[in-house]
Amino acid sequence: MNKYEERSLSAYNKKAVNYDSSFEGRFTSSFKSLLLETVPIETGANVLDIACGNGRLLNMFAERYRFSGYGTDLSDQMIEQARLLNPSMQFSAGSCEHISLPDDMFDVITVCAAYHHFPFVDRFSNEAYRLLKKGGKIYIAEVYYSPFVRALCNPFVPLMKDGDVRFYSPNEIMNTLRKAGFQNQAFKTNEHIQIVSASKP
Repeated sequence: MNKYEERSLSAYNKKAVNYDSSFEGRFTSSFKSLLLETVPIETGANVLDIACGNGRLLNMFAERYRFSGYGTDLSDQMIEQARLLNPSMQFSAGSCEHISLPDDMFDVITVCAAYHHFPFVDRFSNEAYRLLKKGGKIYIAEVYYSPFVRALCNPFVPLMKDGDVRFYSPNEIMNTLRKAGFQNQAFKTNEHIQIVSASKP
């Protein structure tokens, strides 16, 4: 486990029980709402939320769709909360780069406000590509900042105690997905949120 993962694990284990009512939980609720309005889920689909936290996004999807839900997160305490919230779904604790699930299993993969925590986004993208079925789609909801703000903040982001690594532009995220083999990359922005999507050919 690298230093970013160690920081994230420590920070989010502490936040797990009361996450939804915390400042960060309230801030990221708009990311979840935008994903809910963006991601189509077919009946019976397999859906994986990577860095799922307390499972709130999957719970929101389940109010609208019927699907098989899975979640992974570095924080074992977050995973405990996710299991309590979604008892019919499957959850596991671990790195976003090494997920113990079969190849070509998922129709949809989501990441909500967590991409800037991933130490090696190229490894994550390769793992997501492995897990998706042909024709499956990934949706990444991430903080959106202007080039000026990113240039100002990124030198200091790695010093943050919650395990943040770097803030990305939509093009940077799409290029990393492209290198992993994804196609049909697209993005949209809504104030401080960007959603990048791509599909596995």
